[in-house]
Amino acid sequence: MKNPLVVLASIVACSITIPILISIVSYDGIEATPQNHKKTVISENVNKVINYQKVDKKSPIINVYNHKLGKTQQMDIEEYLCGVVAGEMSTEFNIEALKAQAVAARTFVMYKQKQGNSSKHKDAVVCTDYRHCQEYKSYEELKKKNGSEWMKNSYSKIQRAVKETKGNIITYDNEPILTLYFSTSSGKTENCEEVFSQSQPYLKSVDSPYDKNYSPKYVSTLKISNKDFVNTLKRSYGGIQISENNLSSQIKILETSDAGSVEKIKIGNKEIKGTDVRSILNLNSANFDIIFNDNYLDFIVKGYGHGVGMSQWGAEGMAEEGYKYYEILAHYYTGTQINDLY
Repeated sequence: MKNPLVVLASIVACSITIPILISIVSYDGIEATPQNHKKTVISENVNKVINYQKVDKKSPIINVYNHKLGKTQQMDIEEYLCGVVAGEMSTEFNIEALKAQAVAARTFVMYKQKQGNSSKHKDAVVCTDYRHCQEYKSYEELKKKNGSEWMKNSYSKIQRAVKETKGNIITYDNEPILTLYFSTSSGKTENCEEVFSQSQPYLKSVDSPYDKNYSPKYVSTLKISNKDFVNTLKRSYGGIQISENNLSSQIKILETSDAGSVEKIKIGNKEIKGTDVRSILNLNSANFDIIFNDNYLDFIVKGYGHGVGMSQWGAEGMAEEGYKYYEILAHYYTGTQINDLY
C-alpha cells in the first residue's frame, strides 16, 4: 500500500492542475480563430476587443409612426427591431451580419430619440417609411407574405439576432451615432461629407473588399440610346445645351470621391452632381463609368446605394469570413464602441 501522505499530495496536485488545464483549453477554444479558417484582416479596428458593462434592464417602449396605417403605435423597441431587420436584411445572411444590422438599427432609434421627433412624425421617434427612417414589416405582414413555416425557421433567426444583442448600441464619444447603412459598396465606402454634405468622424471611407465576391448587385449596367439620354437630360435641365452627335466630347467626369463615385460631371454646358445623374437615370449608385458607342451609351455602375456607413453585403462577407458583429461594426463605423443601454 502507498504512503497515505503521498496519495494525499497527489490528489491535491491533481485538483489544482486539472481545472487550470480545462480553463486553458476552454479559453483557447473561445478566443482563438480556428486553424482551418482563413481570416484576412481588413482593418486594425476589427482586432479591438469590445468591452462594455452589461446592463440587464427591461427594454423601453417607443412611439413609432406607421405610415401604412397613418397612425402612431407604441412598441417594445426589441419587437420593433425584429420588424426592421426583417425589412432591411435577408434572413439568408449570416447571423453575425444580422446582429450587426440589429445593433445599427437600434442605434439609429437612439440617435433619432436624442435629436428629437421629426416634423414628419411629431409624436413618434421613428416611422416605418424607409425613405425617411428605416424599413419595417410587422409580424402580421411577414406571416401573411411568407407563411408559418418561414416564421418558424427564418423569423426566429432574426429574433435571435435581436435578442443576443439586446440593448447594444454604437457610440462615439459616449453618444449614439447616425448609423447609415446601404446594400453594396464599390470596394470602398464613402466619406459622409462627399455624399450628404455633412462630416461625421465615424462615417469615413474604409475598404469593403468582400462585396465583389458576395453581392449580386456589385456591378450593374444601363444601356441608353443617345436620343433617350439627351431627351432625359433636357427634361431635367431646361437650359442644358447638348446634342445626340459626338456625346463623348460633350460629357466629362470632373471629380470623383475617394471610393470612386462621381461627384461632378459636365454634360453639355452644365456641371451636375453625380448623385443627381444617378437619380435622373435611376442608377444603382453614383459610382459609374461611361462607354460611348455610335448610337448609345453604356453606364457601368459599381455598388448599390449611397455608399456611406455599413455595407450590408460587405458585412455579410465579413461574417462569412469569421468576423463577429462587433468587429464588423468597428470596421464600418470608425473609432466607435459598443455600449449597453438595457
